[in-house]
Amino acid sequence: MRPGNQSSVSEFLLLGLPVPPEQQGMFFALFLGMYLTTVLGNLLIVLLVRLDSRLHTPMYFFLSHLALSDVSFASITVPKMLMNMQSQCRSITYSGCISQVYFIVLFGCLDSFLLAVMAYDRHVAICHPLHYTSIMRDEVCILLVVGCWLSSCAQALLHTLLVNQLSFCAGTIIPHFFCDLAVVLKSSCSDTSLNELLILIAGGLVFPLPLSGILGSYIRMAIIILKVPSLKRISKALSTCGSHLSVVLLYYGTIAGVYYFPSSADSMGKDIIASVMYTVVTPMLNPFIYSLRNNDVKCALQKIFRARGSPWCH
Repeated sequence: MRPGNQSSVSEFLLLGLPVPPEQQGMFFALFLGMYLTTVLGNLLIVLLVRLDSRLHTPMYFFLSHLALSDVSFASITVPKMLMNMQSQCRSITYSGCISQVYFIVLFGCLDSFLLAVMAYDRHVAICHPLHYTSIMRDEVCILLVVGCWLSSCAQALLHTLLVNQLSFCAGTIIPHFFCDLAVVLKSSCSDTSLNELLILIAGGLVFPLPLSGILGSYIRMAIIILKVPSLKRISKALSTCGSHLSVVLLYYGTIAGVYYFPSSADSMGKDIIASVMYTVVTPMLNPFIYSLRNNDVKCALQKIFRARGSPWCH
């Protein structure tokens, strides 16, 4: 293959999911259903938080931004994957690939930061309940969310600008179902040492630091609860934090599997499965794990659909 710079290479070839041709229809229907569920569930959370005054709390404010991030994350990769599954043409334009890199980094970082902010919110609620309203004021919540968005945009822009300086060979093949940053770098014909150094530095900040903050918050909460243990306090803490902790484990577990403990080239399928988990499965599950089993959200749903008189709302 002949090398070319970013302006001469017009498209890449996405290999997509390693699915046998006879099973393409089944997997297409499966992922289409998962994507529609993701969009409906997350947009419903955003709508409910905006319309129902009972959900105008810091926890649901952060959750609405996480839902927006999740539906955006899935929308970057899944529609293109579905299109390729139904089409013999699996190419993606250079600009489309670079756009995928930018938005995947953006929303991946944003999820990590928002999960850390939500852990801090739960920490304040459990460890400082009397001062919760004074600490988690509206302006503080807005500043935290703005900080998450700006930090994520800066990370994504930096990575994308460096990728845009690389050279690629004509007919470059991306062995994935989307333009993942690490896979794109491996497909480049030029030196990627600076990009890899940035990934190493950013990877040590964007994911381990928020995860350390989350774990520190939970350790502190556990210490506070166990000082005066009671079944009621433990039950309340589990109901408040159990959903968040399960999503944290699912999200960071799959991220670690792909980027910190990657598979060898001959077992690339494992990385693709892990990528499906954090780009498709996790965004779909988040509304159910966080909110749709919550009585406040159930009441908000009933209010939207004018269903009165349910015992949940009393």
